[in-house]
Amino acid sequence: MCGRYASSRSAGELVDEFEIEEIRVAAPLEASYNVAPTDEVYAVVERPPRREADAEPEPPQRQLRSLRWGLVPSWAKDRAIGSRMINARMETVAEKPAFRKAFASRRCLLPADGYYEWYETEVAGRNGKPVKQPFFIRPKDHGVLAMAGLYEIWRDPDRADDDPDRFLWSCTVITTRAEDELGRIHDRMPLMVERERWRDWLDPTRAAGTDLLVPAAPGLLEAYPVRPAVGNVRNNGPELLEPLPLEQVDP
Repeated sequence: MCGRYASSRSAGELVDEFEIEEIRVAAPLEASYNVAPTDEVYAVVERPPRREADAEPEPPQRQLRSLRWGLVPSWAKDRAIGSRMINARMETVAEKPAFRKAFASRRCLLPADGYYEWYETEVAGRNGKPVKQPFFIRPKDHGVLAMAGLYEIWRDPDRADDDPDRFLWSCTVITTRAEDELGRIHDRMPLMVERERWRDWLDPTRAAGTDLLVPAAPGLLEAYPVRPAVGNVRNNGPELLEPLPLEQVDP
């Protein structure tokens, strides 16, 4: 799964990287080195631009938005369900009721520096359970990691029609089976979307099919151990990405 990641690039950097045409973010998000479920995150989407009621519709444009991590389906009665919807499995995303409508026309890219996974060691902790060693996994070229995502727009039934916060925009990360090298750490990983496939993935007019669900070529990522401090969501700083000396890693 993907339960934590790092996202330190500014809106301006993402505008250049993803060729954004419109920024739809109320306030810039601060760099986060420990993004956790229910946090606000940057997402790249393609949607029709704003227009007057009597204006002709225009083609979708690429936008940068801020979404809540943890997808809340449009039919949900309570937004709390989102905390359980941070990931969608690639193998079933087109069939699951919570994700299939979003997969059809509300696909997004979730930019990240990289993500964290925990490897279960053979060392027992004080509670008798195996100690888990966190690893940071990022592109070898240190470029942006474009994770495949879905987004939904949920109408809060408890808010008035004129309440500007009546609609909640939320998202989920699609995961796939990890390649052999990374699979030693965890058997799942985010589905990466390579640059040449961004347009097809984001296009809301393109019919969704299994041809969109193509894992990136293997060997693009690298993993290294980091300090256990990342396990606490209150810790959030660039020091979380510093490699842990191998002699400090439990065998």
